[in-house]
Amino acid sequence: MERPNPKLISAWRFIVWFGIVSLFADFVYEGARAVTGPFLAHLGATALLVGVVTGAGEALALAGRLVTGPLVDKTKAYWPLAIMGYLLTIIAVPLLGVASTVLAASVLIIAERAGKAVRSPGKDVMLSHATASMGRGKGFAVHEALDQIGAVVGPLVVALVLAISHNNYHLGFSVLSIPGLIALIILVKLRKQVPDPSVYDNKADKTFSLGAGNIRSFPREFWTYLTFTFIATAGFATFGILSYHLVKQHVVATPVIPIIYAGTMGAAALMSLISGVLYDRIGRGSLFLVPIFSAFIPVLAFQSRPVLAIIGIIFWGFVMGIQESTMRAAVADIIPSELRGTAYGVFALGFGVSSLIGGTLVGFLYGQSLQALIYTVWLLEALALLFFFITIKSVKHKVSA
Repeated sequence: MERPNPKLISAWRFIVWFGIVSLFADFVYEGARAVTGPFLAHLGATALLVGVVTGAGEALALAGRLVTGPLVDKTKAYWPLAIMGYLLTIIAVPLLGVASTVLAASVLIIAERAGKAVRSPGKDVMLSHATASMGRGKGFAVHEALDQIGAVVGPLVVALVLAISHNNYHLGFSVLSIPGLIALIILVKLRKQVPDPSVYDNKADKTFSLGAGNIRSFPREFWTYLTFTFIATAGFATFGILSYHLVKQHVVATPVIPIIYAGTMGAAALMSLISGVLYDRIGRGSLFLVPIFSAFIPVLAFQSRPVLAIIGIIFWGFVMGIQESTMRAAVADIIPSELRGTAYGVFALGFGVSSLIGGTLVGFLYGQSLQALIYTVWLLEALALLFFFITIKSVKHKVSA
């Protein structure tokens, strides 16, 4: 019998410290993302281009995991990939401070999202091990809530810098190098404390396997669940487009946008905790909220009245909170540990392609007809609800069997 390591920190402490790493990392990239739309508009980008760039960035952040996910399963190199991914983000964001063209800014925005693609499968698998004994809904939710604290503070700091410097975007991006360095230091220290997070999970397969990553081994319910996620996300706008609307229609002043984004991230943190508790109690039934909230976003967020627009953006934050916590937890409960990295990669590929479609579609329709945009989103979310009921039915059948 393997003897426990007396120096090993508890699973809860691991989750909290990893959450703190994500807190500072979110400080960096959410602080930048809060003004991505206005910054690109400042450089001369159109609404369609903002939709394509932000959608492509999200697509790469997710679809790139189709490569890094199987790599995690085959090599168990959780930490090297996580550190490499965080490092890419920490470098790309401050460099936006010297970008002076739409092309340069677009490349750096997409590079930052590539960092997320590199780090996320390893991070998610490590968290799935640490949350195995405490309820994955709560474990992922606590991590996400800490993550969102950084998503609140980062935009507020950027808003303060923009207000003081009279909309100096370059200074706003440059100051984000400080929390990035803090995140990297904590991450390296955490790796020394817990070199192998699979010790928290008694059911984990801890062997190296060059044959890992066979998607043919995935259960049917995974593909149904992925289809539901794909369709729901295809009707989901990026914050870049939402903030572009706020600037172009003069709904609010530019320095206010990061403050709105910070409040939205606070809403996401709250919803991640609520959905996490609901998930541990009723399972995937809690994901019913995703298409419901998504259907209200275009109706409210693209209004010219500030109050209605802000409420719509808060709904956007609610969906983000569920996507980043409970929807990831569900994958861990469907897929065994030896295929989990690959599953997160495939899941993210579907999510990423759908994000690109959604960003481009909403960006295009925004410039054509708001009414057509709303009806299109409603149609997609209605179809997503259909697949939601199918996936819930498959779970009930599995339990009764």
